[in-house]
Amino acid sequence: MKRKSILPWLNSMVAGVMMGASITAMASGNHAFVPMGLADAVGVIDLESYQMTATIPDTINTHGSALTPDGKYLVAGSLTPRDTEENVSRPEGMTEDEHAAHHGGSGKAPADEQSTGLLYVVDTTTHSIVRKLEVPSPVHHVLVTADGRYAVSTHPMGGGISIVSLNSGQVVATVATGPAPNYVTETEDGQSLLVSNTGNGTVSEIDTQNWFVERNMRIGGSLGHMVLSPDNDRLYVNDDSAGRVVALDLSTGTVAGEYTVGKAPHGVGLSPEGQTLYATSQGDDRLVRITLDDGTRQSIDLPPAPYHLAVAPTDGRLLVTSSEESKLWVIDPITLNIQHDIPLNGIGHQISLAPR
Repeated sequence: MKRKSILPWLNSMVAGVMMGASITAMASGNHAFVPMGLADAVGVIDLESYQMTATIPDTINTHGSALTPDGKYLVAGSLTPRDTEENVSRPEGMTEDEHAAHHGGSGKAPADEQSTGLLYVVDTTTHSIVRKLEVPSPVHHVLVTADGRYAVSTHPMGGGISIVSLNSGQVVATVATGPAPNYVTETEDGQSLLVSNTGNGTVSEIDTQNWFVERNMRIGGSLGHMVLSPDNDRLYVNDDSAGRVVALDLSTGTVAGEYTVGKAPHGVGLSPEGQTLYATSQGDDRLVRITLDDGTRQSIDLPPAPYHLAVAPTDGRLLVTSSEESKLWVIDPITLNIQHDIPLNGIGHQISLAPR
């Protein structure tokens, strides 16, 4: 069943503002958005000038980020527990009294709700926060579903994920997946989400029509970032404890192969056609490229501590941050040469790029 993409409350935020198609394209299509953690801001990188041209301020310790399919909005998640005295948007259809009652009668969360988290919805043209949404726990990584309806957050302290309607602003479901859920991705048909659970070495497959776990696939190790092949047959998952990327066959739920990366692998990505795997090794200060059809492995020194990684969907350029220095590298996918070294204001986390 295909879901309609509707964001009426977002549209109302910008009603009356004239934005041409070219301006909208510039807002996201030629830019990368990089949450900068404890710098309490999101950096905006111009991929033509290769400079950080703007920052989105007033966010707290943002790690996760994802763009809506049209690129008009960025959803960023805070890994710091929410300030219980900070105002958040009241869900559509909920009265002020009901909202206050949900927070203990005074708008302040009671003791057992101190670990709630925040999502920031940012207009990518104005770089302003247009809405703050409360979620059950601090947020690690974020996904916006391909139909634009939902923001999905992983909650490492909460043992699961939350699904927020971008139409109403309400949490429509929470799903327990396993200890320390880390990363989330979506199958092309939108019928399933895949979540890596660092704490028990499993990947949970979640039905998006009914929001329940269909199966848990056991890999072992300490699982983190993931990337799905274009044909949706294989899921490539970083295993930090074993220094490898594991290929999971989704038809059988079994391990189909593994690739050595190095100490403390973190970021992982695929070339646009899905034939080349890239991964970062923080512990060895290396970026690794693996040709999947024959297993050929190449790597370069990339100190210090290459961290998050994103692959540009148009030309395959690699964007890599460091976990020890405030910088982002732009790397040629063929030669692995560093093309640009871009200063940031903080440590860069989940990089968001506009889809093709």
